[in-house]
Amino acid sequence: MTPVLETRALAKTYQSGGARVRALDGVGLAVERGEFVAIMGPSGCGKSTLLNLLAGFDRPSSGEVWLGGRRIDGLGEAELARLRRRRIGFVFQFFNLLPTLSVAENVELPLLRAGQPRRAARRAAGKLLDELGIAERRGAAPATLSGGQQQRVALARAMANSPDIVLADEPTGNLDSEATRGVLELLGAARRRGQTLLLVTHDARVAASADRVVRLRDGRITADGRLAPARAVPDPLDLGDGG
Repeated sequence: MTPVLETRALAKTYQSGGARVRALDGVGLAVERGEFVAIMGPSGCGKSTLLNLLAGFDRPSSGEVWLGGRRIDGLGEAELARLRRRRIGFVFQFFNLLPTLSVAENVELPLLRAGQPRRAARRAAGKLLDELGIAERRGAAPATLSGGQQQRVALARAMANSPDIVLADEPTGNLDSEATRGVLELLGAARRRGQTLLLVTHDARVAASADRVVRLRDGRITADGRLAPARAVPDPLDLGDGG
């Protein structure tokens, strides 16, 4: 079966203060349809760089990115934007909700950009917000929501077009334990619906909910498999109050 998302010898080099910094070094990764994959590693190991390359927000220095059997790293900006609207959902660490739009309008936006009629987009957004338990805030401005509520809206926006894969950059990094529990429940529900998820996280408690954990260090994959039992927690949703 063709992976939903695949990288081949992916590398990214930046210039920093006159020096060349290799952020990614020959990363090969395949994500199958319906998988929930967590990317872990220390700060600066290349996690966010990898996510940005997968989403087409940045270009690799070398190597390849494939989506659904099609190579996408060489596509033009306009084609990449169309592809993201239809096939990739992205959840930013700091939500990136448009402050001048209501909650419902933020969720409707990707549907409208993909060509859906306004009435159909409104219905679809309302259904998602209802499933996520925030339908009563549909007319609210994002700034009036709690962090957990904003993250739910961001997830709804990312999933609105039923994309092939949802990419999430530290989706619980700024949330308290209660809000993190809610986001984990949403991700679990998405996985049960067959949604493909790839999530960057620093928290082993969050990664314990994934099917696979990929570990990066110095721009390279050092491990790829289930979270080690000794590091897992008995109940990944029992997060407690610890940091």
